[in-house]
Amino acid sequence: MPDLTLGVARFQRDVFPAKAELFAHLATQHAPHTLFISCSDARVVPELFTGTEPGELFVIRTAGNLVPAHIPGADGVAASIEYAVAALGVRDIVICGHSACGAMTALVEEHDLSSVPAVADWLRLAGTSVARTTAGGDVPALVRQNVLAQLANLATHPSVAKALAEERVALHGWVFDIATGHVEDLTSTGPALAA
Repeated sequence: MPDLTLGVARFQRDVFPAKAELFAHLATQHAPHTLFISCSDARVVPELFTGTEPGELFVIRTAGNLVPAHIPGADGVAASIEYAVAALGVRDIVICGHSACGAMTALVEEHDLSSVPAVADWLRLAGTSVARTTAGGDVPALVRQNVLAQLANLATHPSVAKALAEERVALHGWVFDIATGHVEDLTSTGPALAA
């Protein structure tokens, strides 16, 4: 906790004054251009590797960057998606997996998750990804397959389906490599993203 307290003091002393005008604007405006869904892993910092400023990304982080398919009822992930798309009008949605993902490693290596039942239940949402990964698949293969499966789940959300039909939003699947900083775009037919 002392590190966090020192970080806040550094922010207030060094960072905030240099960006005071930006924060004054953000105090009355909230218009992110992208919904960014990534893993909760502390090594994955979307704002850092995308070079974005505060206010540009609306970020949802879940273990394994999982997005449950839409079902009626209260759901924090679904509510955040709906708000970003229907209320904020984001133009792009990125689902970003990453190398060395603990969630995907647990599935590939069939870890005993009996001591963490909520985690076990959550990771069952990746069942389609596991089924689509060829027998003997490895973690990188599952990470990629999982990003694609989560994009399919995302499209089941009514706000996303409507925005897609009206061509107001585009979906992107990325994989961030922690060791190299490289970002692979699984959904682009164009040139690879710069490392």
